[in-house]
Parts: sequence; structure tokens; C-alpha cells
Amino acid sequence: MSDALFCALLKFWRRKRGLSQLDLALTAGVSARHLSFLESGRARPSEEMVLRLMSVLAVPLRDQNEVLRAAAFPPRFPELGLEALPPPLDFALTHMLRQHAPYPMTVMNAGYEILRANPAAEAIFGRFLAKPEHWAGPLNLLALVFDPQGVRPFIENWASVAQQLLIRLHREALARPGDARLGDLLRQVMAYPGVPQAWRAPDFSVASAPTLTLRLTRESLTLQFFTTLTVFSAPQQAGLDELRIESYFPMDAQTAQTCEALLSGA
Repeated sequence: MSDALFCALLKFWRRKRGLSQLDLALTAGVSARHLSFLESGRARPSEEMVLRLMSVLAVPLRDQNEVLRAAAFPPRFPELGLEALPPPLDFALTHMLRQHAPYPMTVMNAGYEILRANPAAEAIFGRFLAKPEHWAGPLNLLALVFDPQGVRPFIENWASVAQQLLIRLHREALARPGDARLGDLLRQVMAYPGVPQAWRAPDFSVASAPTLTLRLTRESLTLQFFTTLTVFSAPQQAGLDELRIESYFPMDAQTAQTCEALLSGA
């Protein structure tokens, strides 16, 4: 069963990346015959071969662990949560969150759950929750954007923001088919009221923007941000490679001044 699972996973990821056996063999520096034998189960891979093929196929670390297990090898990449980060990385994240004040910054996992947020994010976005009592436990960015009881009623450019986030989620769900969280999250998001039917299928004709523009208005309070996403490069730790650091930057002087005032409690 393990041999059959490895063969299936190797074939799955090769096809997922749109490569023929010959393409993958040439890129990985192995013979096409040997690769064919690996996919058919006529040959067993070494641990080094599994890692080489998975690296060439750009398979996420958590999924690489799954392939290693299927090939009867122990997982190579630690699957640690944010609470178990190595001290230097924990310090770096804490420092980044603090230094970004008075502007919001959050740390999310691959399922868009907000794991950490700086005081600016709490002070500012707390003003834009339609029903604060509705939210308990870990917050989810997509739920906040799509749920009418979250931030959604106060996002002036909601259609643009929501569509860009869905484009990103569709791409991530397709790239990580083994991550059930993304599929569940996609179904949850599409179930909210007012989500256009046309958004249910991935639209690759719309480019995924490098930044996201967010305009928030509630009574006399108006804020305009653009956001960026930062990820760790070559972290060698499953979980850490899934972290997303979302940074908010003011688009005008009024937003910058308001952020300072809200953070100071004025």
C-alpha cells in the first residue's frame, strides 16, 4: 500500500506541474527509464531521490513529508506550530510586529487564521467590526471580509478586495490539493450572502495583484491602506513555510495620522 501511494503521489505532483516523465527526468538529472520505474512501482526510491524529485516539483514541505512517509522514510521537515518557533524566529516576528506600529500587521497561517496581530491591528480593525460580540476565538481574515457581521459592511471597495482574495484562495487551493483547510475555507466563503456565482470558478484571466488596496469607512472614520504579504524563503520547516505576514501601509497622510491617534487611544 505504501509503495502504491508513493507511485500515485509522484505521478500526481508531476502532472500537477504539467511535466512529462521526460521533462521531470531531465530537470532532476535522472534517466527517464528510472523515473518510469519509480512511477510504476518497479523500482523503489532512495530518500535522496524522493527529496530531489519533490524539490524539482516545488512540492510544499508538509506534502513532502507525506511523500516521504509513503516511500517508507521518516518525515524530514518538522511540523511545528507558531507556538514552537525557534527563539530567533519568534524574536524576529515579535520585533517586526512591534516596529510596524502605528500601522497594522498580522501573522496568518495557510488557512488565513490570524495567529498574531500587533496592537495597531487590534485598535484599528476593532473599530470596523459590525458585531464584535459575534467573534470569539481565533479570527479568520476571509471570514472577516466576507461575513456581513465582520468588517465587510465598512469596506468601500468590497467587490475588488473580495474578488482578489478569492483569486488568491483559488490558486492556493489548486496548488495545495492535499490541504483540506483550503477547500473547506473556499466552500465557507462561497456560502456567505452576496458572493457572485461567477466567483465560484477560478478566473485565471484576472491577474493576482502584488498588493491589495483597502478602503474602510465607518461614520466619520475613513482609512485607506495598501497591503503586502511576506513569506519565509526556504524555511526547512513545515508550518513555517505556510506563514503569511500581512503588512498594512497608509495611502495618505490622514490615514497615517489617524492610525497614530487610534493607537495612542486619542
